[in-house]
Amino acid sequence: MTDETQQAKLEKLRRALADFEAGEGSGLLDREAESAKAAVRKRALGLLDQRARSRHELRGRLLDLEFEERLVDEVLDDLAAVHLLDDETFAHEWVRQRHARRGKSARVLNRELADKGVDAATRAAALDQIDPEDEEATARELARKKARSVKAVPADRTERDKALRRIVGVLARRGFSQSMSLSLAREALDERIAELGE
Repeated sequence: MTDETQQAKLEKLRRALADFEAGEGSGLLDREAESAKAAVRKRALGLLDQRARSRHELRGRLLDLEFEERLVDEVLDDLAAVHLLDDETFAHEWVRQRHARRGKSARVLNRELADKGVDAATRAAALDQIDPEDEEATARELARKKARSVKAVPADRTERDKALRRIVGVLARRGFSQSMSLSLAREALDERIAELGE
């Protein structure tokens, strides 16, 4: 950009700011439009203050509050421009926290992000932070934790199968594969029975 072009743009912006401050409309700044956007922006920031959200999720919440679609999109663009709304960061943090704190599998986290409108490439990049060994270690710990709820050696096959189903259920609800869940549940239950038998 030449100095002349830059100076012309700066002068246009200065005039628009002066007109805005004097209460006169201009093509660049419109007091009514800014006032309408302020209400949307305030609500959007309030929602983001509660917790991080994807663009799709925040847009849906704002439209549910009956804000005008055009204003919502403009505010979301403004928030994205200043990095207050970023699906990549949102997805990365969502995966990191929910995998570490809640023991959710990559499959469940992928579905949750898809439900929040995060695109496939962004979901895949966020899910790359979970390696298969970490996922298996998380599942193993969940299985062991549930197995500790078994307080006595099962009296017969029926009781053992019931305890096994409960452990598998914990893993299945978090989205771990059936084969991994069954294998780790058996391992955890066998360890627990051995502890109880000592």
